[in-house]
Amino acid sequence: MKKTLAAVLSLFAPFAARFSASDARSYPFPGRTIRPLVPKHNFIVWLTVVLVLGSLLALPRARPVAAQEPERVSAIAVPATPLPPEAQSRDVKKFSFIAYGDTRGRRDGVAIQYEHSLIVDSMIAKIRQLKNTEYPVRFVLQSGDTVVNGGDAHQWNVSFIPVINRLTTEGGVPYFLAAGNHDVTSALTVDVPERQARLRNYLDALVALIPPDGSPRRLAGYPTYAFGYGNTFVLSLDANIAGDEKQYQWTKAQLEGLDRSRYVNIVVFCHQAPFSSGPHGGSKVEQSTTELRERYMPLFQVHHVRAVFSGHEHLFEHWVEHYTDGTGRHRMDLVVSGGGGAPLYGYTGEPDLRDYLKANESSEVTLEHLVRPGVDRGSSPYHYVVVRVDGDRLKMEVFGVDWGVGFQPYRSSKVELWDP
Repeated sequence: MKKTLAAVLSLFAPFAARFSASDARSYPFPGRTIRPLVPKHNFIVWLTVVLVLGSLLALPRARPVAAQEPERVSAIAVPATPLPPEAQSRDVKKFSFIAYGDTRGRRDGVAIQYEHSLIVDSMIAKIRQLKNTEYPVRFVLQSGDTVVNGGDAHQWNVSFIPVINRLTTEGGVPYFLAAGNHDVTSALTVDVPERQARLRNYLDALVALIPPDGSPRRLAGYPTYAFGYGNTFVLSLDANIAGDEKQYQWTKAQLEGLDRSRYVNIVVFCHQAPFSSGPHGGSKVEQSTTELRERYMPLFQVHHVRAVFSGHEHLFEHWVEHYTDGTGRHRMDLVVSGGGGAPLYGYTGEPDLRDYLKANESSEVTLEHLVRPGVDRGSSPYHYVVVRVDGDRLKMEVFGVDWGVGFQPYRSSKVELWDP
């Protein structure tokens, strides 16, 4: 660089010499004036140009900018009190867990999810309240739709992950997430490229929380997994691909392989619901709903699943199915809890269940719409549910937040999930 600058300045040397000589003759002499060879104002112009060029050449060369790595989703913090290995909790028969869903918000990618934060504030207070009781909260289930665009890592990192980190660190409890359509797309098959890109974000977030690939409680390459705690077995399904044969066979094998002398309660959570009455239900039957009704509900009946928690509809509703098999009459509770912070929905109408009931005539299936949401979107506030496990008896309480405090969908906030 110095050599280059010197070469440029050397170009100016003849002009400087000529100016010096002419400048000496530019003063008036008796009877005449000598005109300079290089006018003084031209010299100043040349001097300015040379100095500017010299300054530019003296600047350090810019280093080539390295290609920026795409943003990756941060892993949710490990819970302060993780679940013990499955075998170690065998004798636990009393505890609580939390269920909710649909946390995507208006500020995704810009700020923390405000409505979701209100939910988590209330959850943490409830976790602390129950900590030293017979029924401490041992884990949280979220039925999907974390952010508006699950393919945008920035939305996860800015708006969602910090909220959940509070649950796992301040609340100290494990957090489990089912895959929603906003998380991994509504694609019905696993081979859609956009789904694969979004699935990576989902798995990056949960890498420290769900069973890893290779675990007997995880379907490799899928967001489908299970875990056992105490007397309760929990199964997370990707209902977006409810028609996927590999997932169905894995689920079937998990249920068939259970020690039912230990696991008296089976709980399923997934995004789409088998029955609902919001914009995704009513007279509209989505493909995922059809697959759940035709394939999974009969499987759940065979294995006496106690409860199914779903979202997708941003409201609260509760269905109860009764069916009969060789061991007697049984009950399955189907709870839609999608009030985690997403824009709220209202009731659109009852689903047509004639085909479902006809297909299950031999099991004497009946369905009761125990809690029906109101038409007004405000009739179902932002909320979550706490499920208390006491042996083979489950009891649920619904907690509204913000303007929904005091929400009483059963003419109270509590309901028993068993028949008298």
